[in-house]
Amino acid sequence: MAPIYKEFMNDDEVVSAVKQLKEKVDENNIYIITHDDDHTERVAERADANTVGMNETGFGVSVKNVFRKKGDELRAKFEELGFGESEARGLENELDKGAVIVVVQDPPEGLSF
Repeated sequence: MAPIYKEFMNDDEVVSAVKQLKEKVDENNIYIITHDDDHTERVAERADANTVGMNETGFGVSVKNVFRKKGDELRAKFEELGFGESEARGLENELDKGAVIVVVQDPPEGLSF
């Protein structure tokens, strides 16, 4: 099944949403993505959620991400989570506006935020 996501503009809302999601899905399938790596780590730590790292992207993509521009890196992360190229581009644009995106990979049928 395709991943689902929701955009947030407030870190506290992210933490609350992740807590609720953990009652419905495996916590290993919940990811936090922001435009800034430090912000991503802080929010993921507070929410006890995952970030997209080498385990999700594989070694080859991780090495490529070191040399990519930030936007290209973020789009690659979304694509590795199962989003198409155009949807990944749209999500990356929302990150540019300051959004925090919570992604649920392999959500159960009918799950919504």
